[in-house]
Amino acid sequence: MANITVYTDGSALGNPGPGGYGVLLLSGKHQKELSQGYRKTTNNRMELLAVIVALESLKGEEHRVTVYSDSSYVVNAVEKGWLNNWRKKGFKGKKNVDLWRRFLHIYPKHNVKLVWVKGHADIPGNERCDRLAVAAAEGGNHEVDHGYENLPVSGQPLQGL
Repeated sequence: MANITVYTDGSALGNPGPGGYGVLLLSGKHQKELSQGYRKTTNNRMELLAVIVALESLKGEEHRVTVYSDSSYVVNAVEKGWLNNWRKKGFKGKKNVDLWRRFLHIYPKHNVKLVWVKGHADIPGNERCDRLAVAAAEGGNHEVDHGYENLPVSGQPLQGL
């Protein structure tokens, strides 16, 4: 079982607006960076997607993973048990259901601890992810955040997500 340290950050210019995520994975002497931009999304979606992408990028299962995030939305949802309550209630009235379900698919495959860090507090890993996320949001290689852009007018997620 490998010990992996992950830093994540998300950004949305305008919120909603163009957005992106940044990920820094560290394991021993190995380091990997990931980022992607989206044409229209929200900051919370990018914060959550960064964690998902980080976990999905790990080869194998059952790694010990410490994820550092400046998103109290993501960290508190998991570490304070809010996510389990949301799931039990069928995510009624909750946003980003598509991403939370994707998270719930990958999260149990590893021993994950989420740790909140203050953003813009000179934490090198967090600062690097912030630069990656903002550059991805500002860049021209944007993907479509289908989960955000395909929401019906009522704000409820599409069926089957």
